[in-house]
Amino acid sequence: MAAPKRIFDFLYHQLSAYPQAKCFGHRHNDKDVYFSTADVLDYASRAGQGLLALGVQRGDKIALVSYKNRPEWTIMDLAIQQIGAISVPVYPTISPREYEYIFNDSGVSYAFCGDGDLHDKLSETQKSVSTLKEIYTFDKQDGKAFWEDTFKTDRKKEFESIRDSITETELVTIIYTSGTTGQPKGVMLSHKNMVSNVWDIRELLPVKAGDSVLSFLPICHIFERACSFACMYLGGAVTFTGTDNLGGDHGDLRRVQPAFFTTVPRLLEKVYERLYNRGLELKGAKRALFFWALKLTNDHEIDVEYTGLRALKHKIADKLIYSKWREALGGNIRGIVIGAAPCPVKVARTFCCAGIPIREGYGLTESSPGLVFSRFYEGGAMLGSVGMPLDNVEIMIDTTDGNYREGEGEILAAGPNIMEGYYNKPDKTEEVIRMIDGKRWLCTGDVGMMVPGPKGKQFLKITDRKKELFKTSGGKYVAPAPIESRFKENFLIEQIMLVGDNQKFVSA
Repeated sequence: MAAPKRIFDFLYHQLSAYPQAKCFGHRHNDKDVYFSTADVLDYASRAGQGLLALGVQRGDKIALVSYKNRPEWTIMDLAIQQIGAISVPVYPTISPREYEYIFNDSGVSYAFCGDGDLHDKLSETQKSVSTLKEIYTFDKQDGKAFWEDTFKTDRKKEFESIRDSITETELVTIIYTSGTTGQPKGVMLSHKNMVSNVWDIRELLPVKAGDSVLSFLPICHIFERACSFACMYLGGAVTFTGTDNLGGDHGDLRRVQPAFFTTVPRLLEKVYERLYNRGLELKGAKRALFFWALKLTNDHEIDVEYTGLRALKHKIADKLIYSKWREALGGNIRGIVIGAAPCPVKVARTFCCAGIPIREGYGLTESSPGLVFSRFYEGGAMLGSVGMPLDNVEIMIDTTDGNYREGEGEILAAGPNIMEGYYNKPDKTEEVIRMIDGKRWLCTGDVGMMVPGPKGKQFLKITDRKKELFKTSGGKYVAPAPIESRFKENFLIEQIMLVGDNQKFVSA
């Protein structure tokens, strides 16, 4: 199949190639609720027709917000895409002030939200947002507009006509980044931006048609959203949930038994800590066996093949200890992809040795998001790095700044996945997009270097954030991230921060 041109084309591919009875699902009112591929597209069509009946025009902005990932969120996202409107996904935990700023800046006309206090929070915001006409809920609530109420219309021909006319250059979403150093910035991503990234990673994920996939990272973030579309293309059966009920005998991991999911390092660190604490609770021979098996992971490397006595030890440890770790993750895991932050090497090493393949990726919202990815095939990953550039991505290390080590510098990236710019902020766009030889390069703000890896390939190693570097009073530049990461491998240290700007020495 030729590469899709619009992001919603990935689900139409699933319908034609391997339609799923359980395309999307979630746990609702203590019951598992699933939508088939045909159901999802039918709901998206009816939701899109409903938006047209409300008067939504091409280019209008629609906000989406939910505490937990759920099928309705993605269905509405698909509906918005197919009528040429633009989704504005929003984190549920941000302050009313941030809601107000984002909605006013983007000119949101309608909002769709999950349960809890979200409708009340958005209603409070509505008083200061003149463009916001109505707020719809994904769950029936007395006195509040229900999203399915908009379905009662027949504009199928109009919907299909608009859908078929959507081009790859049109904007599909505006995602607002954190406003920790000022007001949030709206990252504008087109169909082409997102499609190129999903297309690049589709064959790098260990997902086959019919595989169970768990989605719990916030889907309003581009990392989880892009992975969910890649799983759609591959025919994965995606179960949406949150992070509040993952572990335990009755948690989502054991219930869903996923073959694949994405996560952030902190969650895996917590799983590691939980396993470690259970080991501490054991007595006698069982305790000794647990820590013997844990010690075997200390020198593990990806793709290693054990022989002789080491192979026998690993086989024993796998049968008695590692298999139980895999069972705690559902017993069916073929791969986990980590993003958003660096993963401590010790944690990744431990899980990989236990037959739970961990692979890191690297990117930004501004790059849709993937730039670099660790592969699941032999020779495609190396502990301590974030992998190799994606097929359509170029990586350049800017070594012109003399404050870094040899071969180290700011990471620049170019490709079809690089954002169109920041919404309403051309000056901010110019700060991060650099033209070099007629090509647009994104300045990531991260510092890194290319290092040799398996089979002579070059892998990217992230060393720090450019803004986090500090200089001692003696003039020495210090990159805190790798030092902090190494300390956090110690079980007793949960958080650590290096300090030393303009000081004689560095403390933590």
